[in-house]
Amino acid sequence: MVFVVGIDEAGRGPIIGPLVIAGVLINEEDSTRLKSIGARDSKLLTGKKRILLGKQILKIIKNHKIIIVQPEEIDKAVHGYDALNLNWLEARKTAELINYLKSDRAIIDCPSPNINAYKNYLKKYLNNPEIELIVEHKADKNHVEVSAASIIAKNKRDYEVELIEKKIGQKIGTGYMSNPQCQKFVKENFDKHPELFRKSWMTYKKQVEEKEQKKLNEY
Repeated sequence: MVFVVGIDEAGRGPIIGPLVIAGVLINEEDSTRLKSIGARDSKLLTGKKRILLGKQILKIIKNHKIIIVQPEEIDKAVHGYDALNLNWLEARKTAELINYLKSDRAIIDCPSPNINAYKNYLKKYLNNPEIELIVEHKADKNHVEVSAASIIAKNKRDYEVELIEKKIGQKIGTGYMSNPQCQKFVKENFDKHPELFRKSWMTYKKQVEEKEQKKLNEY
């Protein structure tokens, strides 16, 4: 019996809210069951379909784990804290998932353009040096185990956005600047709810600069 972990993330690029990384553990033979229910890259699914599939996936997989990385930790990595950058931060979190779920093989959707460098960095943090690693771009489209992880991660990320909206009593959109509602929220609230934002993002820095410039112009 071969156990396989699929790992993927949701929320790497938005200015608001956390990065969510999910790992799912399955018996290799159950990959056909994941395919049969229609598990695929979460970006290709509607929200309603993702939620439905998420519930079905949890009945098929043997175990799973989710890691939530808040904006403050992301900002530290982007600024080089502990010799990190965003890719290395994600690699360390991915290693945490692999170490926890204990499988024979791990399939990972690689966020770095340099697959070999990412794979070698990841290996340094693994408890089991013998584990088979498959590290690919677009793994969420090519491996159903990673598709399942992408669905779990995206559902959790959406839930975290809902929690933010309930906490502040406002709609924030998707958290991505491509979303008009998010654009409006950022412009009007970047200094009211600083804990929600990734301050290392250029969009946030631009808002701060514009505010400072406006103050200078008022003198």
